[in-house]
Amino acid sequence: MSVYTQLSLAQAQQFATAYGLEVIALNPIQGGIQNTNYFLVCADQKQYVLTIFENETAQSAGELVPVLQQLQQHGVPVATPLLYQQQAIHTLLNKPAQIAPRVWGEHPMQTSLAQVIEIAKAQAKLHTALQHFKMIRSHDRGHAYWTNIGQILKTAEMNADDQQLFDQVYAKFEHLQTQHPDRPKGWIHSDLFRDNTLFQGDQLTGILDFFELNHDELLFDIAITINDFCTQYPDVTLNTQYVQAFLQAYQDVRPLTADEKACLNIYLAMAACRFWLLRLNVARLNRLEGRTGADVFVKDPAVMRAMLVDRLNAGMI
Repeated sequence: MSVYTQLSLAQAQQFATAYGLEVIALNPIQGGIQNTNYFLVCADQKQYVLTIFENETAQSAGELVPVLQQLQQHGVPVATPLLYQQQAIHTLLNKPAQIAPRVWGEHPMQTSLAQVIEIAKAQAKLHTALQHFKMIRSHDRGHAYWTNIGQILKTAEMNADDQQLFDQVYAKFEHLQTQHPDRPKGWIHSDLFRDNTLFQGDQLTGILDFFELNHDELLFDIAITINDFCTQYPDVTLNTQYVQAFLQAYQDVRPLTADEKACLNIYLAMAACRFWLLRLNVARLNRLEGRTGADVFVKDPAVMRAMLVDRLNAGMI
């Protein structure tokens, strides 16, 4: 949620008027890395989130609207975008944009056991609701996509140690995938970190930012969320009590297959690898496109690299 597109209050007011909103204040949101987001404060004191999609077409951004409606119907806490003229996605400064209600709560800085259980149950509900959901995604950011990004970075950005680490995790991953083929696929969030969730105390009030929604193995989503929710930064090691609680809560809704359980360790490593590659690539693209300044937030790739090394060496689940 970095601010790549600068927006004036007058521009936001003009855009929001069509939704019947009287905007009196505009506040930029920082923290993510993909799209531009602002809080809109209205005259009735209600607040909304204005999102400008930096790398999506109107079609691809609009694909998420029925997904959010489906999740809302299945009891997953999400913010469904507002409609006018029966459309959620409209154009602002020549880019697709939407407005959604603001969900109140805070990103957990350090997670509690109760929050881990909450997100595990919500993720299992999400997977169940979307596993057979009919839709076509304009982009595919599954394993092949990240492998291709990795090969580009391996040549352009990585030193010899990084290259060796990249090759090591891929070799172990491919070996275990061959041995354990029963790994269900479905639509997954792909970015369910704590900064894409909101809690009031231990209660989950919202899951945010579905822009990486992808048809992929459910185990990838599980691994991504375990890596973040069961880690107490700056230490990158896993809290085993949290992991076991997560897995129990998740399986109360959707039991894992035997092959998913057998592959969990290497998927934790590969999930860390994906986000190491993502952060390296975002830094590379920002540099190439000259995107700099205080409003451009860049997450440290070294954190995910350290997590990858830990997951490869731990084998603890």
